[in-house]
Amino acid sequence: MKAPDFAYCRPASVDAVCALLAEHRDDARILAGGQSLMATLNLRLSAPALLVDINRIDALRGIGLADDGSYLRIGALARHAEVARSPLVALHAPLITAAMRHVAHPAIRNRGTTCGSLALADPSAEMPACAIALDATLVLQSQSGTRGVPAREFFFGLYETARRDDELLIEVRIPCRPADQRVGFDELSRRHGDFAMVGVAATARGAPDRIADLRLVVFGTDTMPVVCRDAAALADGQAWSAALGDAIASAAAASLDPDTNMFGGPAVKRRQAAALIRRVLTAMLSPDGALHG
Repeated sequence: MKAPDFAYCRPASVDAVCALLAEHRDDARILAGGQSLMATLNLRLSAPALLVDINRIDALRGIGLADDGSYLRIGALARHAEVARSPLVALHAPLITAAMRHVAHPAIRNRGTTCGSLALADPSAEMPACAIALDATLVLQSQSGTRGVPAREFFFGLYETARRDDELLIEVRIPCRPADQRVGFDELSRRHGDFAMVGVAATARGAPDRIADLRLVVFGTDTMPVVCRDAAALADGQAWSAALGDAIASAAAASLDPDTNMFGGPAVKRRQAAALIRRVLTAMLSPDGALHG
């Protein structure tokens, strides 16, 4: 199939984009990398009246640190490949670097954008889960100004987010990694690069002696990333042990609400999630773990 008819505009500034979005609202779609958008257009799953191409807006490019060094900025036009090879990301947000190895395939990473993945909010995508685990803030701009939305409040459900029709996601801000932070990431997919059937993104501090601030996010099972707060709380102030990992994995898996699909039913997905959580936590928190970040 081919895409339905649509108008096309390539504005030169964020203000011009915001004006178009204010005028056309839900009839407009943003084109950045287009790796998901073009497929939905060609399958006629999406039929916008207007495509707004933001690729000429230099202000949306790049990766950098805030002036005070408190957070890492990833612009709306930063490609996955650029993020994956960035020394700044590897130093200040190594969870993102670890996750990027699982994002699609090289051709898609060369065009697809990290902010585009966040804005789409596919429940099996890696970046939404990482943004939540890292306590990131998504910055949205409209004609009314800019606002920051914490990642934990941005995702509502299947392809549903807090972004309004007249807003453009201009960047994501990730707090710079504390010196004692450890990170863990893994996912299960049918083939490397496919969307995850189940995935886990996690961060913690103080391990292995006394674990603090464990953040555990499971994705690919539910309609949005699941923050396993109660399960993660079991680790507060505890030293790492295999028994602790089993308890956290069991509690986290029980909190999931998976649907039945081609990959299996709820029981299968909870079992897969529990196994993956144990693997990630062991690698991240045990004294001889390999994924300290």
